[in-house]
Amino acid sequence: MPAEQRTPAQVRTDIEAEREQLAEAVEHLRDELGEATDVAGKLKSRLPLFAAGAASAGFVLAGGVGATLRYFARRGREGNEKARVGRFSLLDRD
Repeated sequence: MPAEQRTPAQVRTDIEAEREQLAEAVEHLRDELGEATDVAGKLKSRLPLFAAGAASAGFVLAGGVGATLRYFARRGREGNEKARVGRFSLLDRD
């Protein structure tokens, strides 16, 4: 029906139908957005756990490599100990 031939009641009915469709579309969008943020929220809540695990693994690996290298480096530097003060020592490397 052309716009000039519609009655005010028909216009109101059309506007009400458009409002209902818009409300349904907004509700659907909110539901979809809520699902998307729930997934991000779940990952975000686990982020500190993952970060702590990664930091711990890095610390252990770096410490293991460091200890191994220190062990082999020390074997090459060993000599006769002349004096020791705490953890420091004077060596005679003939």
